[in-house]
Amino acid sequence: MASLNLRDMRVLLIGHEPADARMVREALAQAKHDRFVLEWVTQLSDGLERLSRDGIAVVLLDLRLPDSHGLAGLERLLGAFPHVPLLVLSSLDDENFARQAVQHGARDYLLKNHIDGRALPRTLRHIIESSAADEAFFAEKERSEVTLNSIGDAVISTDLSGNVTYLNAVAEGMTGWDRKEALGRPFDDVFRVIDGATRKPARNSMELAIRLDKTVGLAADCILTRRDGLESPIEDSAAPIHARNGQVTGAVIVFHDVSVARALSLQVSHLAQHDILTDLPNRTLLNDRLTQAIGLARRHGDRLAVLFLDLDGFKHVNDSLGHVIGDKLLQSTAARLVTCVRSSDTVSRQGGDEFVLLLPKIRYAEDAAACAQKILASLAAPHDIIHDDLHVLHVTASIGISSYPDDGEDAEALLRCADTAMYHAKESGRNNYQFFKPEMNARAVERQRVEAGLRRALDRNEFVLHYQPTVDLETGAMTGAEALIRWRHPDRGLIPPIEFVRIAEASGLIVPIGRWVLRGACVQARAWIDQGRRPVVMAVNISAVEFRDRHFLEHVCGVLDESGLEPRYLELELTESSLMQHPDASAAVLQSLKDMGVQIAIDDFGTGYSSLSYLRRFPIDVLKIDQSFVHEISSDPVGASIVCAVIGMGKSLGHRVIAEGVETRAQLTFLQGQRCGEGQGYFFSRPVAADQFAKLMETGLPEMVLP
Repeated sequence: MASLNLRDMRVLLIGHEPADARMVREALAQAKHDRFVLEWVTQLSDGLERLSRDGIAVVLLDLRLPDSHGLAGLERLLGAFPHVPLLVLSSLDDENFARQAVQHGARDYLLKNHIDGRALPRTLRHIIESSAADEAFFAEKERSEVTLNSIGDAVISTDLSGNVTYLNAVAEGMTGWDRKEALGRPFDDVFRVIDGATRKPARNSMELAIRLDKTVGLAADCILTRRDGLESPIEDSAAPIHARNGQVTGAVIVFHDVSVARALSLQVSHLAQHDILTDLPNRTLLNDRLTQAIGLARRHGDRLAVLFLDLDGFKHVNDSLGHVIGDKLLQSTAARLVTCVRSSDTVSRQGGDEFVLLLPKIRYAEDAAACAQKILASLAAPHDIIHDDLHVLHVTASIGISSYPDDGEDAEALLRCADTAMYHAKESGRNNYQFFKPEMNARAVERQRVEAGLRRALDRNEFVLHYQPTVDLETGAMTGAEALIRWRHPDRGLIPPIEFVRIAEASGLIVPIGRWVLRGACVQARAWIDQGRRPVVMAVNISAVEFRDRHFLEHVCGVLDESGLEPRYLELELTESSLMQHPDASAAVLQSLKDMGVQIAIDDFGTGYSSLSYLRRFPIDVLKIDQSFVHEISSDPVGASIVCAVIGMGKSLGHRVIAEGVETRAQLTFLQGQRCGEGQGYFFSRPVAADQFAKLMETGLPEMVLP
């Protein structure tokens, strides 16, 4: 819940004693941080009339009134306005009477001889915040209900005795049981599952989850028998539900119709092979098409061309106008590129502001040049980008061209040559195209130079860690830190990871670099604790290459032992895609980490293609909403809906939810309204050095960023 702003909050006093009114007015006038506006009436009837016109934040009620006495007046007021928080004012003689009033619905009572400039404002703040929390809890419960009814999977929960306590709408449809009829019935009556091979009843996964106190799943080839006898193949995952003290109180099962999943496989395949922002083919699909085109060209003696395109000055647009406008510019660019090519050609987004075009079956190199000229002319026209206001943007592009068979005979060689030619186009003044020439291979030499520089950087300890805080969106307090690597190059200064991580991953250096990051982050987190600072969770990004390294678990354990950091203060962040490459192996590694006490976060959540049922098998603590969705909160209803769904789903599953890339007040306000737990982004703080972060831990974030 966002912190309440109590400035100019109206307080209604219903009491006939002028002395009481004077005391209340004087006490409220002494409030240091909030400004209360007092309205005073002497009769209950006048109070009811005033409340009918809204605007009152809290009521102060004297139970002894000319037209009402005792609890009858209280009940009239609460019956007419049940949502207005109420504080009873009582004399010492009537304190027992005041206690009864609290039992009948008053929020609290305050003795008149305790009214002062500290007690009264503090009590009012507590009452108003408590009332707002109750309203927020009710709204959150409603949102959770909507979320569980809107997800594609069926959900059933039971108590410890195995009796049904909840079904969502999908579960009602799949089982044939209405929720009202199912509540309180044994789980096996509602969820009848048989083994598809033996036709015998399958094991009770809910009972097993409760008994083993861990997530379990049905065996393969299980069939759900609906109440009317209709059968459907399903997959499921059951997990225990825990009370705050850790005791198992029941279980929840998430299941879905596999036939529906098969119907959605084309969509899943599309998402796996297309860029989420532009819907263009991604790197994977381009490589497939390019490999096929080369095979056909080799067989028929044809030529083909590859165009590697990079927008000029796009980083400046992102930095000055923000990612939302930058993303819209990329979408505009993608749309124009599609209009410049034939239907048989492929336009692909490689990532960032890089695009690759595949032109199969061309006769002459001039055909590729004509296409490049058409692209440059199309992109040069003004881009009208609307976000809050109209932004007329002018961008150009640099294009590199390679061709088969002249510049290479496989996809990797052609892409490398086109990339090299593109950099030559940038060096030649930008807004032009260049054909690859053998002497351009100096670009490849430069990449080798960077790789060698990274090896030296490891040996010479040239890397440094910066830390970006995560923030509790309700209180504004820092809850954790994310460790982010920088390369302090002896000649070029501080280099961000985007300029060297890709080369590090391609060369395998990401493993020793990642180990350095993990050790440094844990040592720093332990050092802050030893200095007497409040412990914060240290988050460290783990690349797919690191995660698959066979010594990964051994290294994590060794670093924790060496640094002395308790595992609960370490959070490892992995992407959905890295986990889903080998889900079974991933689950085993994650469980080992969980057994150690390390927290697990899914980074960039929503950009992958994993199913809810499969994700439930991973022992996840945190879902981090990808910044691409956060950036679209104000501009794209679909993006906003995804954010809401992830927040609701995360809470329903008991995960912490962190929104990445929070950059504007509007984004923060939206996330607070959706009860997102935590946030991270430039709005709160850019990544800073360890000593600067330590100061933030002491002073807190600037007041301007607090909710």
